[in-house]
Amino acid sequence: MAQIHELAVNLANQIAAGEVIERPASVVKELVENAIDAGSSRIRIDFIDAGLKQIVVQDNGSGIPSDQIDLAFTRHATSKIKNEHDLFNVSTLGFRGEALASIAAVSHVEILTNATGKVGTRAQFSAGIKKGQEEAAAVQGTQITVKDLFYNTPARLKYLRSPRTEIMKIVDIVNRIALGYPDIAFTLMNEGKLLLRTAGNNNLRQTVSSVYGRKVAEEMLGFKSSDNDFEVSGLISKPELTRATRNFISILLNGRYIKNFRLSSAVMDGYGNKLSDKHYPFAVVRIKTDPLLVDVNVHPTKREVRLSKETELSRLITNAISTALLIKENEVDAVNNLTASKTETLVDQLKFNLNKNVVETKRTPEVDEIRENEPDKIKNIKHTRYVDLNIPRDDDRYLITSTWSDNVKKQCQLTPFSSNNSTAAVISAGDELLASTLPELTFVGQTATYIIAANAGDLYLVDQVTARRLLAFKKIMRDLASPQINQQGLLTPLILEFGNLDYLQIKNKMADIQKFGIYLEEFGQDTFILRSYPTWLGRDVEQSVRRILDSFINVDQGSNASLIKRIAAQEAQKKIAGRQKLTTADCGEILTSLRKISDPYHDAQGNLVIVRLKQNDIRKMFKRNE
Repeated sequence: MAQIHELAVNLANQIAAGEVIERPASVVKELVENAIDAGSSRIRIDFIDAGLKQIVVQDNGSGIPSDQIDLAFTRHATSKIKNEHDLFNVSTLGFRGEALASIAAVSHVEILTNATGKVGTRAQFSAGIKKGQEEAAAVQGTQITVKDLFYNTPARLKYLRSPRTEIMKIVDIVNRIALGYPDIAFTLMNEGKLLLRTAGNNNLRQTVSSVYGRKVAEEMLGFKSSDNDFEVSGLISKPELTRATRNFISILLNGRYIKNFRLSSAVMDGYGNKLSDKHYPFAVVRIKTDPLLVDVNVHPTKREVRLSKETELSRLITNAISTALLIKENEVDAVNNLTASKTETLVDQLKFNLNKNVVETKRTPEVDEIRENEPDKIKNIKHTRYVDLNIPRDDDRYLITSTWSDNVKKQCQLTPFSSNNSTAAVISAGDELLASTLPELTFVGQTATYIIAANAGDLYLVDQVTARRLLAFKKIMRDLASPQINQQGLLTPLILEFGNLDYLQIKNKMADIQKFGIYLEEFGQDTFILRSYPTWLGRDVEQSVRRILDSFINVDQGSNASLIKRIAAQEAQKKIAGRQKLTTADCGEILTSLRKISDPYHDAQGNLVIVRLKQNDIRKMFKRNE
């Protein structure tokens, strides 16, 4: 049996550091939490090379006395608890006494602190060993610089993700902490570029604006409730403002950001059936409770906690959110009541309204209004810097590609034309198939919902809304497949503001976004400017652009083709809002257009467009067997 021996202090510190310091974001979290516990009102974080090269956290807190610096970098040394009773009444973010020792064990650390307001102190540590200490000029508070993270444990580096992902991890954790402490002014810088700045004026909505953007903050609703044990409050988004992941739900327990699936589910339960499937709201849920009801010592990084009366807390959160949403709905109804019809009507006006011969002047709503005097502002803008025709392309947008031979084989395998379609009109080369399986239909009539058509004794019912959406979807898909997407200039450029995480995601996916004809330019902190838009978009340009950009934010996109289809289907649905009165010419044009597409029987979501009633089936319905 091998001999048992005690580990060296440095090796023990490195092993312990693995539990607390997983990545650069862990360093930022621990240092910022220490700054908060020191009573700081301003905290600044700077980092270089995703935090691996350097992290600097500066605060204006109480500082560390010069004679206690050695103790601060010793494992299990803390000023926040003294005995086992304090362990169950923790009111600070840190208390285990591991952060500074763990960080110093895997990096070069310099601390500059001033606890007296007079002369400060500077000290250096490397691999957990103190290298020196001296007096130095310093303002009140503490500045800790961490350099060359994991330099002596290079195996840790292979578990880190891309620099972009590590930056987002840092931004995310600082965002969460800032939401938990709106009374503290936070500044986050990445290689000199500002990523986050909060006012520190204890205004949660203004802090949300700094984190998620002004537009999101304006659309959020406040809520508040309490019982004998808990007080919950915060902000939630309206049901129509969602994301595709739970990452934008922040649970803050006594200021500490925690992960708790049951409490997150309680937030979702508060919305009832108001949310679409796999859509999640923005939510900042602040919980205040007696520390005796919380055990925060169940995880080394304190991300998970053990709660007493968790069921009661979940119910309180759900009820508070449900009440807030219900009040909002009632407020909308009250606004509508202001424009309700008058209870008193003049006699002459009443007689006029009762006259049956009065001409109906109500105008039928149209999907698209044609303004004859409006000049045609649509221009075909050639963005030569995005498509280089000298580069071989493999996307089937041109006549000859590497897939040409395969396409020819597929065309040769198509079913020959039937005799019924031999006299059909020639279909343009841009259509998906040379002929459709839908026969030539004769318009018969229409109801409020369906177009009625016939062919060779068979009846066809066409859902007019679904058919128009299918045709709009196909047109958008053709526009997106074009090498040059038609653009229309904006008289007033559109300014799009986002939260810092959303901004980084969009910036990293700019090349894919440009494939939709959306050309964004950086315009200040977390902001883009849009000077033109593709003509296939709906009339509400900002809403449509934001909806498309949301598709690129925290969404499992799968293939690029499926993403394009999903966005095109959404835009088609927005363009065709509902039923409208169609003329005979409109119905005929729909029937003709349906014959020119590959599958006229189903829309992009798989819904039925056309139902066929065979002549024999109609006879059976009337119980005629001849």
